[in-house]
Amino acid sequence: MKFNSNNLINLKFKKEEKILNFNDFQKQNLNFDVVKLQEAYKQIIKIKKFDTAGGVAHFGAICLTRIPGDPHSIKDNKARGLYWTKPNESGNEVSRDIAINEGAYTELVPEFKNTYFKEVIDVISSKYKLGRVRILLKKPRSTLSWHRDPEPRLHIPIITNPGCLMVIENVAKHMPADGSVWITNNTKYHNAFNGGEENRVHLVACVLDYKFN
Repeated sequence: MKFNSNNLINLKFKKEEKILNFNDFQKQNLNFDVVKLQEAYKQIIKIKKFDTAGGVAHFGAICLTRIPGDPHSIKDNKARGLYWTKPNESGNEVSRDIAINEGAYTELVPEFKNTYFKEVIDVISSKYKLGRVRILLKKPRSTLSWHRDPEPRLHIPIITNPGCLMVIENVAKHMPADGSVWITNNTKYHNAFNGGEENRVHLVACVLDYKFN
């Protein structure tokens, strides 16, 4: 059979080299003892159950801080708070849940005063203006919605696995449980997923005075 170059389909692919920008994940010059964090976590789950914020699947929150003297400020929808999402094919943005007065959450929940979390909160609150400080649970093989929040978040991973990633816009990053502290730009659209087979547990604080470049 005679070779005929006219029978060839010439496919030309334009190679686009894109450098990922991790500026929305900013590691801080702080470090805590992850073993003590894990021990403190074991302490508190013996006395406190995760709040599912009205039945959110695969999600749990334990608020470490509250509005002074107000135990109701850490329950139900107040364990989650306001966010925006694009829930369907229209791409239209809608708000979900209720607005939270983050700056009012200045008191450590009394049950946690004798845990390592008090030391951690004392340190981070001396460096940043914080809103709520929570322990957030993401169950195995689950994801959050695609959403954005009113302010950045400070993360201290306590329990994680290689299948746990946070995605901000089109950039994904794993934050290891090694005592490190991160601030993430949650004002952009993002989610977090746990593709592993054990819980993902982070200490997460709302940060009210942090500006991204």
